Amino acid sequence: MTVPTAPILVHATAIAIDGRAVLLRGRSGVGKSDLALRLIDGGARLVADDQVELRRAGERVLVSAPAAIAGLIEVRGVGILRVEAVAEATLALLVDLVPPAEVDRFPEARCEDVLGIAAPSIALSAFEASAAAKLRFALSAFSAHSVPAIIRR
Repeated sequence: MTVPTAPILVHATAIAIDGRAVLLRGRSGVGKSDLALRLIDGGARLVADDQVELRRAGERVLVSAPAAIAGLIEVRGVGILRVEAVAEATLALLVDLVPPAEVDRFPEARCEDVLGIAAPSIALSAFEASAAAKLRFALSAFSAHSVPAIIRR
């Protein structure tokens, strides 16, 4: 597989928690910006909203905003707002935002290839009250080099 040397642009929102980037993915209106706003309200930092640049740097994937939208987030019902943002962060977790019925109760641990680097991936429903807490717990459960075993009953 050939890894792109130039940044690639993806439709997503990225936030950083303690310097680790979380990429929120999903169709338009699924709650990417809404969940990002709740995470920012809880201390996370915006990296990029709506469009995210990904680039490989050694054994890491760096996440950043295109210059034209750096520091901007869409808040439905309010408009486009400027918020304090970080220029870039290292990708640590992929979060696919889906309807509640599509979230597995006991999911298998998954990783996806992002520019030749394995990244842990989970699915969440953005509008659940616990979504931000679930994301934070998942991020703390994953280290840069391992996916924890899921405990089964």
